[in-house]
Amino acid sequence: MIELSSAVSLLTALAYEARLDVFRLLVKAGREGIPAGEIGRRLSIAPTALSFHLNRLREAGLVSARRDGRRIVYAADFDSMRNLVGFLTEHCCAESPAGCTDACPPAGGAALVKGKKRAPRNTRIGAPS
Repeated sequence: MIELSSAVSLLTALAYEARLDVFRLLVKAGREGIPAGEIGRRLSIAPTALSFHLNRLREAGLVSARRDGRRIVYAADFDSMRNLVGFLTEHCCAESPAGCTDACPPAGGAALVKGKKRAPRNTRIGAPS
């Protein structure tokens, strides 16, 4: 399960416009990732600034880097992203199950959806669903 301090670290890494733009671009690219130079061109970020932002995202565990010849290719870490989203939504509607909708993620306990009980889901991050 992701700890509060880890969630804060991940959110802190994303709490800068350029880093959020980079991460969202890498999410769009999927597991293949994008070479650093291409990221810089697409987002108009200078190489030194991009290097700083990519390193911060990598240190937080939100992106991975791999060498492909002379290029370094970056990719979003989808497990970290899912863990963060799971942490943020883990207790959705826990104090107000009547306000839960189909758009809400299943809570740890049974929740009401349009007057019906929703089956409980194990919301522990990293646990099989």
